[in-house]
Amino acid sequence: MLPNTPGGISTFLSRPWERISARRLFYLFVFSFTLSACQLGPDFHTPELPLSKTYTSTALPHTTVATLKAKQAGEAQTFEPATDIPQDWWTLYRSPELNRLICRGIKNSPTLAAAKATLRQAEETLNAQIGRSLYPSVTGQFSGTRQNFVPDTLGLSGISTNFNLYNTAVNVSYPLDVFGGQHRLVESVRAQTERQYDETVAAYVTLTANIVTTAIMNASLRAQITATHSLIHAEEENLVIMQKQFALGGVSGTDVLTQQTQVAQTRALLPPLEKNLTLSYDALSVLVGSFPANSDLPQLTLNELHLPKKLPVSLPSYLVKQRPDIRAAEATLHQACAQVGVATANLYPQITLTASYGWFSPSTQDLFSSSYKSWNYAGQITQAIFNGGALRAQKRAAVAALEAAEAQYKKTVLQAFQNVADTLRAIETDAQALQAQQLAETAAQETLKIVQKQYHLGGANYLAVLTAEQQYQQTRIKVIQASAARYADTAALFQALGGGWWHEATQK
Repeated sequence: MLPNTPGGISTFLSRPWERISARRLFYLFVFSFTLSACQLGPDFHTPELPLSKTYTSTALPHTTVATLKAKQAGEAQTFEPATDIPQDWWTLYRSPELNRLICRGIKNSPTLAAAKATLRQAEETLNAQIGRSLYPSVTGQFSGTRQNFVPDTLGLSGISTNFNLYNTAVNVSYPLDVFGGQHRLVESVRAQTERQYDETVAAYVTLTANIVTTAIMNASLRAQITATHSLIHAEEENLVIMQKQFALGGVSGTDVLTQQTQVAQTRALLPPLEKNLTLSYDALSVLVGSFPANSDLPQLTLNELHLPKKLPVSLPSYLVKQRPDIRAAEATLHQACAQVGVATANLYPQITLTASYGWFSPSTQDLFSSSYKSWNYAGQITQAIFNGGALRAQKRAAVAALEAAEAQYKKTVLQAFQNVADTLRAIETDAQALQAQQLAETAAQETLKIVQKQYHLGGANYLAVLTAEQQYQQTRIKVIQASAARYADTAALFQALGGGWWHEATQK
């Protein structure tokens, strides 16, 4: 029996015969890390850049058309290829009210807060997986039991004895990742964390773009409602005059009924506009993190906005690095690739190393005595012999998931390019549409002025004045809609190109 001397970890390492055991255990762990370099399954490679060098099938004009009325979003816009997007692109509208809405939304949006919290959860899940898979598990234990031993149960003579037994030990366990399954699992969880990061970025880009477009819609609807009220007023005055003319026999009853129908149709335009205004106001309230009843949103008008004159257009090769949805699809592809490695490694033996060092003693006073010292180390190999083909089926399923992720990635890239192309064309045609509507508005306004002069000189009746006023108000509504479309599609372009989030990421 070993001498009864105080013991501990230092004592364990100081004894020659025990030092050999510890050294062997250390070598086993070093050997396990060396073997872990072998990782089965395909290694992930970033997908090749798209072959397309442009977004649209035909070349875009260098500059969009312009109109004479610059205050109504009529400025020409210049496309600047291979130019980076600013981080705070919404400031290009030069609207303090819009900037405050964006800041309010970033600060208070529950959607963005939920995305950030989910990202933190994914990061901690990754840390936990790294701890479980790549490092030994070391646990300490202490137990105390009181037992009764009856010699007769073993065929021995004697009386039953009561005794205490105390145990304290440090246990070490490590899965020997010979085939890289644990490393592939960590790789998979890390890719999942990267995807969550990209989804958080997507939430930020979507939030800022939605606030801008919803605020523009809100301003457009209020302007349309004001113009519609003016149009209704002109048509009602026209109807009153026609009713008087009908009483005097100057017009037919059909003419009066036609004008009544026109007034009713124009009035019918108000409820949908007012409904959409309420819906857009409520939507904007939620985007900035407020209840619609007490959001107190600013009354933004289209005249307060300035159309960005220079539109940066990123290179197609940069789009796959900037769009958060493409980056998230790539992370999903990476995760699926790593899962194939996990499923492949599961087909091979699973090796686990364990070790324990401690003391067993009948009393607490002698618990750490060298006489009661206990240690062991062991290795275990587990290999599935028959499981109904489950493991191979899991590998085939992982391969199919990888193929699906690859196809989904290609689809996401194609849709992103379509999104940019559609937005670029929309900006081009929006400028043309606004030019045509402003020309129509100018013509209607000049017609109104001429008819008003003729009326004052006695060359035209008041009915002609009201008719000209009605046509002018109709063109005003269409100009408002065309102006709002230019503002909104410009914001959509910044969103389609990625939103400029990478500047903040680079600063951090």
